[in-house]
Amino acid sequence: MEVAGVEGCEATDEIVSAWTILILASGFLTGIPWNCNWHYSAMSVHERENEDKQSEYEERILMANDRKFNSLFDYPDNSIKTSKYSFFNFLPINLFEQFQRLANAYFLILLFLQLIPQISSLAWYTTVIPLVVVLAITGVKDAIDDVKRHQSDKQVNNRSVLMLVDGRVEEHKWMNVQVGDVIKLQNNHPVTADVLLLSSSEPYGLTYIETADLDGETNLKVKQSISVTCEMEDNLKLLSAFDGEVRCEPPNNKLDKFSGILTYLGYSYFLDHDKLLLRGCIIRNTDWCYGLVIYTGPDTKLMQNSGRSTFKRTHIDHLMNVLVVWIFLVLGAMCLLLSVGHGIWESNKGYFFQAFLPWQQFIASSATSSALVFWSYFIVLNTMVPISLYVSVEIIRLGNSYYINWDRQMFYAPKNIPAQARTTTLNEELGQVKYVFSDKTGTLTENVMVFNKCSINGKTYGYSYDANGHHVPVSPNDKVDFSYNRLADPKFSFYDNALVEAVKSEDHLVYLFFLCLSLCHTVMSEEKVEGELVYQAQSPDEGALVTASRNFGFVFSSRTSETITVIEMGKIRVYQLLAILDFSNERKRMSVVVRTPEDRVMLFCKGADTIIYELLHPSCASLSEVTMDHLDDFASEGLRTLMIAYRELDNTFFQTWIKKHSEACLTLEDRERKLNLVYEEAEKDLMLLGATAIEDKLQSGVPETICTLTKAKIKVWVLTGDKQETAVNIAYSCKIFKDEMDGVFVVEGTDRETVLQELRAARNKMKPESLLESDPINICLARKTKIPFRMLDETPNGSFGLVIGGCSLAYALEGNMELELLRTACMCKGVICCRMTPLQKAQVVDLVKRYKKVVTLAIGDGANDIGMIKAANIGVGISGHEGMQAMLNSDFSFCQFRHLQRLLLVHGRWSYNRMCKFLSYFFYKNFAFTLVHFWYAFFNGFSAQTVYDTWFITCYNLIYTSLPVLGLSLFEKDVNETWSLCYPELYEPGQHNLYFNKKEFLKCLVHGIYSSFVLFFVPMGTIFNSERSDGKDISDFQSFSLIVQSTLIWVVTMQIALRTNFWTLISHAFIWGSLGFYFCTLLFLCSDGLYLMFPSTFHFLGVARNILNQPQMWLCLVLSTVLCMIPVIGYNFLRLLLWPVNVDKVLNRIHFCLKHPLPPPVKTKVKHPGLRRSAYAFSHKHGFGALITSGKTLKSNVVKTSKRAL
Repeated sequence: MEVAGVEGCEATDEIVSAWTILILASGFLTGIPWNCNWHYSAMSVHERENEDKQSEYEERILMANDRKFNSLFDYPDNSIKTSKYSFFNFLPINLFEQFQRLANAYFLILLFLQLIPQISSLAWYTTVIPLVVVLAITGVKDAIDDVKRHQSDKQVNNRSVLMLVDGRVEEHKWMNVQVGDVIKLQNNHPVTADVLLLSSSEPYGLTYIETADLDGETNLKVKQSISVTCEMEDNLKLLSAFDGEVRCEPPNNKLDKFSGILTYLGYSYFLDHDKLLLRGCIIRNTDWCYGLVIYTGPDTKLMQNSGRSTFKRTHIDHLMNVLVVWIFLVLGAMCLLLSVGHGIWESNKGYFFQAFLPWQQFIASSATSSALVFWSYFIVLNTMVPISLYVSVEIIRLGNSYYINWDRQMFYAPKNIPAQARTTTLNEELGQVKYVFSDKTGTLTENVMVFNKCSINGKTYGYSYDANGHHVPVSPNDKVDFSYNRLADPKFSFYDNALVEAVKSEDHLVYLFFLCLSLCHTVMSEEKVEGELVYQAQSPDEGALVTASRNFGFVFSSRTSETITVIEMGKIRVYQLLAILDFSNERKRMSVVVRTPEDRVMLFCKGADTIIYELLHPSCASLSEVTMDHLDDFASEGLRTLMIAYRELDNTFFQTWIKKHSEACLTLEDRERKLNLVYEEAEKDLMLLGATAIEDKLQSGVPETICTLTKAKIKVWVLTGDKQETAVNIAYSCKIFKDEMDGVFVVEGTDRETVLQELRAARNKMKPESLLESDPINICLARKTKIPFRMLDETPNGSFGLVIGGCSLAYALEGNMELELLRTACMCKGVICCRMTPLQKAQVVDLVKRYKKVVTLAIGDGANDIGMIKAANIGVGISGHEGMQAMLNSDFSFCQFRHLQRLLLVHGRWSYNRMCKFLSYFFYKNFAFTLVHFWYAFFNGFSAQTVYDTWFITCYNLIYTSLPVLGLSLFEKDVNETWSLCYPELYEPGQHNLYFNKKEFLKCLVHGIYSSFVLFFVPMGTIFNSERSDGKDISDFQSFSLIVQSTLIWVVTMQIALRTNFWTLISHAFIWGSLGFYFCTLLFLCSDGLYLMFPSTFHFLGVARNILNQPQMWLCLVLSTVLCMIPVIGYNFLRLLLWPVNVDKVLNRIHFCLKHPLPPPVKTKVKHPGLRRSAYAFSHKHGFGALITSGKTLKSNVVKTSKRAL
């Protein structure tokens, strides 16, 4: 314990008695000072002051086993809610969200206008029915999504937990647990709520937990109850009578912080986070434990870090809202112009022709008529934004979502799980991603450590060779058969029989190598079934090493505080454990001192190669150089490396050394430094045995996927709760960091000024001019703009990487410091943020989203990733080993990280391209359709008369042009999936939104205006004063209307055929079938029989039959089509010739490759000596050494019996 911890105890209001001091001192004698009940977790003075101030205003008070008292504070129950709606609020909230789309609000206003008979030129149901259909389809889809969330919540809330009620242990549901209840947790079960550990099946109240769902760490952690409750064990009478009062901090999201006071039997006991089991943890290696519920449901630290559910809308949705405003302005201007024209016409002509065109009774003047016509034209021209647009968008998104669900390439056979689009509103956003934020453990890695290779006495093992002695890929046929070892782990695989032969030949150095692996660790062994050993390791690296030594014949069997039992090649040998020189972040190594059965004192050491190298005996110089070369080879493959060494200690030296060691353990001042000095006396002149290479097994295809995403100019950041060295190792293995980088900056400052200096120093190296006052971004920052502005991309002078820890991030995310962090990080090719809390992950994602104004994607597999998944524009959940929380809160899910490249580069790009083509064409065809009314207004006295038949207006978007545009939007491909993955550069247009933006919209508008001009004036000029062959006039309104609408259908059909690159039978059927269906329907609507049945509804009797056989009709159709197509064909030709973009060049390369296939590239191995990335078996906290030597891991039946007797 640090001295500060003792002073903290003395500063309290409680008087610490003399026997308390004795017990406190005894904690140092046991070697586990942090087990003291009065110890506060270490924190800075600043944090301590803030928490003290907070506690003055807010404090949680609860009594154990007293629901009546706890109910006074209205604490929430233990149920959770991740759903957005309930049965009662679904309709208002969902409608509110849907009417955030301005177009929906526009049609609602339009509906009200159509209910006014004086201005309505169209029936009200022409708007209300499509609007209701759109709202209903979207509402049903949202309801289905939310029902799935309700089902997930119900499943979690109805899990069973054992609760102590009236002296009995009863089974209850999770949601019924309340603050102050005492619950029983069992091995391999999740923790129900945030509970204070009271007692456990392990000695001294120890409980082992795994926190993968919280912080991504899979290593074993240990918690310990306070001694006063530890003695209760599983005595139900004592636990039921427990009436302790807990005063603690209010709910917060700090996973590693907790402070409180337990008052029981007149004494006060300090509580810290080492006594608290958090919801989401898994009980491991502990049969049972009892806990007092402190925080429940939304107050738990897990839920406090989950983030809020937000309504996600795509960038195209936001753009469409802006475009709708533009259309409103254009529509308003047109209506105003036409209403003014109507007023002038009525004043000059209409007033004098009232005998033929009488005014309505409510029209007093031309001004009144003009005002009413304004709203009439507002209704007539409403198809500038057709309601069918949103129906079509939803159908397109739904169809593209099914493509994801049906993709066999994204199906994971081992788990029988397909990819799943859990939302249908973000498909095109997948084609615009610029930043990917990924978790590490379980997302990039399989969370499995594998003993892959080793070097012993200058010889490497683990490679396969051919007959000529050359390295060849490992074959399943080379797998070592461990059947001779009955204690071998059947899941362990190795592919070099030479190592087995070396072990069997009793090579002395090989013997010492594996003996070191079987002795030098802090692994706990358990044999629940006879003959089946189960190892519980503090880090997965150590588990992999001990498992490897086990399979090669050196089986770590059991340990006590004083001995280690190893079965060596079938012989049981017991080693006396004299000392553990434990791992720490500064030492980067651990050692054990043991006495062998032959009475020899041996020190075995393993650690980071850079550290061990400096501690070797001079006689190992040549061997160390060879081993270093082997380490280079291992590191180039992305393996985690360790050096193994030993030293035999003289008895005289050992006696002197162990005395110094005991004195250092007992000292109260500067204990850590004195212990390190003592350790260094023993850890020198080591004899090198060799090195190990552990593969932190990546998921299949991860490096290739990240390389592909990088080529697509997608930046990948890793946000992990894991330790820095581990995260950096994975970054190199995944190719996020590369050896040829110009530098990797490490930000590890522990105060604001240091972090700022480190960030600016990095930026100074990457782009010195970014620190000048004349820099555009600095100028913008100097103005202190409150609204987040868009931060432009900055190009660095080289290729760099950035590593920053959670402690430094806490300062870097404050105030203007966040912009310093953002600018530095965005200049780097890869960014690794480690030791992060879930909230920090969400903050980093939100920071990029706010200032870069780009599409972000977060991908993770644990509950600790939910915050960033919700914060990102797109959240992807991996169905991994860490539960289903991330998947249930995601927008898309699949099982392997490699599927991300297919999700983005294939489905995302196709969805974006299709949506952009759809919107461009849809706006064009509706502008061409609607603006004909504008030209017609100049010939009908601006009377709001429509050009087309009412049935044509009704069917134009819903029937005649719906299938072709859906066919384009569901089946269009510019290139197939193979080329999409081979040329990631094709993805770039989506990131810059090149295919549909405000500029493209204006092109559609201009094109629509031109086409409407042609569609009106060409038919008018064609049939003006013309006659049929029999002399009858064909210049009537109905003939003109039919020619215009038929020409329009033909023109828009040719336009969509011109835009289609990928023709299928369905495309042909939709496009040409719709055209044929129009003419068939036209003949039907103009038939005699329909008119006789409904004479007041169908007025175009015989018009189609009369006009379709006239040459003027077909001349008009051909001429209009040619005039409308020529500008499009000419523009596309000139654009490719004069203004080609990168994608056009890539498409040309693809066409060239189709004609001239390139030979496959020859892969060559490149070595980068001196760039080893040591990967010691990283513990995430201080090692278990002190815990082991204290003997507290041993179960004593005698002690338990005596306690129960009390």
